[in-house]
Amino acid sequence: MAPTIQYAELPPTAPAVVAHAAGDLRLENLALTAPAADEAVVEVAFGGICGSDLHYWRNGAAGESVLKAPMVLGHEVAGTVVRPAADGGGPSAGTPVAVHPATPAPGAARYPADRPNLSPSCTYLGSAARFPHTNGAFSRYVNLPARMLRALPGTVDLRTAALIEPASVAWHAVARAGDVAGKTALVIGCGPIGALAVAVLKRAGAARIVAVDMHAKPLEIAAAVGADEVLTAADADAIAAVEADVVIESSGSHQGLASAITGAVRGGIVVMVGLLPSGPQPVLISLAITRELELRGSFRFNDEIDEVIEALADGSLEIGPVVTHEYPVQQALEAFAVARNSAESGKVLLDFRATAIPAGEA
Repeated sequence: MAPTIQYAELPPTAPAVVAHAAGDLRLENLALTAPAADEAVVEVAFGGICGSDLHYWRNGAAGESVLKAPMVLGHEVAGTVVRPAADGGGPSAGTPVAVHPATPAPGAARYPADRPNLSPSCTYLGSAARFPHTNGAFSRYVNLPARMLRALPGTVDLRTAALIEPASVAWHAVARAGDVAGKTALVIGCGPIGALAVAVLKRAGAARIVAVDMHAKPLEIAAAVGADEVLTAADADAIAAVEADVVIESSGSHQGLASAITGAVRGGIVVMVGLLPSGPQPVLISLAITRELELRGSFRFNDEIDEVIEALADGSLEIGPVVTHEYPVQQALEAFAVARNSAESGKVLLDFRATAIPAGEA
């Protein structure tokens, strides 16, 4: 008879960051539930605040995904398995892990089988796209399907690993452009995704990388991770003069998309990873047509997460400068406010490792 494995006792509750409605963000002690047979219990160490988290906090919605009930935020997390899945799948106890937050699922609409990120019924941690909502992982302890977990090599620390999810988004966007080696690349919008795209382009061998943003701080970060030149968004003539073979549009604004189109060389490729608001948007489409530009969408990612982990492990991908602030989870409200100020911050991390909070909300 196999010996019984003893695991550390878990507390009855854990602090979690919960969005209740527009402007209503709380740090609450939530009761821990028993994991399903295919779920592991992960002790979260760090979580990165994403733009979608900010939208749920400020607007009660992210695009067309509207909060209908309180929801735990967060999908950019890294931690350690404290209880492996009971069915034997996934990493063992004590394994440091990153998290792939997607659960692809088929639906009525067709999509390419090799691109599950486009599955119409896909769910994502910390998303209100469906109801009941899919709770996120901004909690000290969280039950996660073992298939979401990616074991981390010893050379990748948990703080850096909190960037693996957004770095995978950037990796997917650059991959959508094809081979960038030896080419001129232009990145419009140097928030965390744009800055990470710069880092991925650098690793992929782009010969010249030009970064554009409205603010000095994001441009400083872009230069630190590999941009050869930086331009302010107001310098339209300089942007147009870049004549980039590949443009990564990550501002998520129609003004940024206009800069991407004008900054692309004739016959160039524009990858749109920044998510514009719902509804009609003004676009310089006539210019895109006459220049025979290729406009390509980029949404989330698939197995690129494994390539990101390998690149971090071997040191070929440098993303550390993207993190500008770190707060204990007890200061989540302050952290979200700083993350909202893109002129002063890059990626803002929450540290879940010391998590005693007063009863009730923070």
